[in-house]
Amino acid sequence: MPQPAALSRIVAQLKREPSRTGSIVVTVFGDAIVPRGGSVWLGTLLEFFHGLDVDATVVRTAMSRLTADGWFEREKVGRKSFYRLVESGRQIFDIATRHIYDPPPSEWTGRFELLLIESAEHRDAAREALKSAGFGSPLPGVWVAPSGAPVPQEAATAIRLEVSAEDESGRRLLGASWPLERIADAYQTFMKTFDPLRGLIEREQGLGDADAFTARILLIHQYRRVVLRDPLLPIALLPKDWPGGTARQLCGDIYRALLPQSEQWLDRHGSNETGRLPKAGADLSLRFRD
Repeated sequence: MPQPAALSRIVAQLKREPSRTGSIVVTVFGDAIVPRGGSVWLGTLLEFFHGLDVDATVVRTAMSRLTADGWFEREKVGRKSFYRLVESGRQIFDIATRHIYDPPPSEWTGRFELLLIESAEHRDAAREALKSAGFGSPLPGVWVAPSGAPVPQEAATAIRLEVSAEDESGRRLLGASWPLERIADAYQTFMKTFDPLRGLIEREQGLGDADAFTARILLIHQYRRVVLRDPLLPIALLPKDWPGGTARQLCGDIYRALLPQSEQWLDRHGSNETGRLPKAGADLSLRFRD
């Protein structure tokens, strides 16, 4: 059965972008595999990417690179390969999971966490982890986030301070730390891309299990690319008509609608070293619940 037009357009848009197979793999693991034990057969990934018209060789190459980069470990059982997220990557995934799916903090102390990283080597090692945790950087070696933001292990050696952003100098610090206009534009693009999919769901023109899983992964893949760059600042510090809340509502509406059928696809097609993937825990149903 052909994909619905709304989903086909999203897939076509993805194909026009530079190759992001490895990034989509990370989305699949963080969104769907980690809640089900964290290990999956390569064949399950190949079947999913076949629906995106991505060649098996491209997927195998992406997995090899991610393994070489220290994200995954591979286990061979007979002729089958299984991949598991390495333990050191769990913290990054856990922080990103909270940032993507949990409601934004409702209380703000008026304070910000300021990290100073002196060593260039440590800066390079911590950069991506800090970005994924919602930190912004106004100057090399300086990182800032609302007080209480989790500090990743990669930045454990940083000098930590608390500062106020209530005055004009504090606001300039925030403006230099995050490209808020670009983030707002990215949220608008996300909503323009996925609102037709919500319309399809609301018209009860249901998706099959495979299409539901594809739509779910592409939804989160695109959303996380925006929200992980969003510091989730208090409303008082955001520009007028900030689109982050509306984008989150759209993403949550679609995600919850897709979840049952997409999980059915995993039930039928997902496997690990011991057989079928275990069921996800109750936390999965709480995603995007305010």
